[in-house]
Amino acid sequence: MRNRRLTKSKQHGSGNTEEAARAPPFHLDLWFYFTLQNWVLDFGRPIAMLVFPLEWFPLNKPSVGDYFHMAYNVITPFLLLKLVERSPRTLPRSITYVSIITFIMGASIHLVGDSVNHRLLFSGYQHHLSVRENPIIKNLKPETLIDSFELLYYYDEYLGHCMWYIPFFLILFMYFSGCFTACKGESVMPGPALLLVAPSGLYYWYLVTEGQIFILFIFTFFAMLALVLHQKRKRLFLDSNGLFLFSSFALTLLLVALWVAWLWNDPVLRKKYPGVIYVPEPWAFYTLHVSSHH
Repeated sequence: MRNRRLTKSKQHGSGNTEEAARAPPFHLDLWFYFTLQNWVLDFGRPIAMLVFPLEWFPLNKPSVGDYFHMAYNVITPFLLLKLVERSPRTLPRSITYVSIITFIMGASIHLVGDSVNHRLLFSGYQHHLSVRENPIIKNLKPETLIDSFELLYYYDEYLGHCMWYIPFFLILFMYFSGCFTACKGESVMPGPALLLVAPSGLYYWYLVTEGQIFILFIFTFFAMLALVLHQKRKRLFLDSNGLFLFSSFALTLLLVALWVAWLWNDPVLRKKYPGVIYVPEPWAFYTLHVSSHH
């Protein structure tokens, strides 16, 4: 009788060990909501601002895009926290909480700066030109007003983006670091994951180009690649969630390369982005080559 109990306990213990070694299932719900809200609330907000009648959202009030941004600032941190909760490994709580707090603060700073900058479009502001070169700003009196607009641009494009995107990619990388399994047969993406790779990668292309965060993105991608190669030496392989995230970033890198190659010889955009790393913003391309022709 005692031997039977020992045998059953051993079998039960081995079953728990096998379950612990198994990779978690693909988080279809989280990745789907994550991709959907990114497209609607982030990519869609400047489009919604241009589509909805100006009479509904006067220039001295928040636009519909601003409300999209407010929703994004609440939903995205929540989804990131749910993603951290489902991580196969326990992630450091202090880093996670500080990252989420910084993310919310950076996204909120960006909300204000981006709101004003996009509202300036209705007054003739041109995104493909620098602040001082814009026709509606360069003749402002007193000239110190121009400094104020440059400060606004700094909060929008530099400080806001840094505080927004650095913790965002840090949390994704920390989650990715736990997406490994010892079973090579589990290193495969299910059908729904394959369908989500294209919209996810395309969104991150928009994020990298419009946010001007190519250095941060490429650093994160190569850190992920280095981690994959390191874990492979230990005979650990990416699970379905890790494969999805890595494939999305790989597609993003390809799309960014094609985007840069297509606009490589554009003289106006070259003037606005004179640095070594040339990655034009989609909205700068829009104001230069699309809206100017209408």
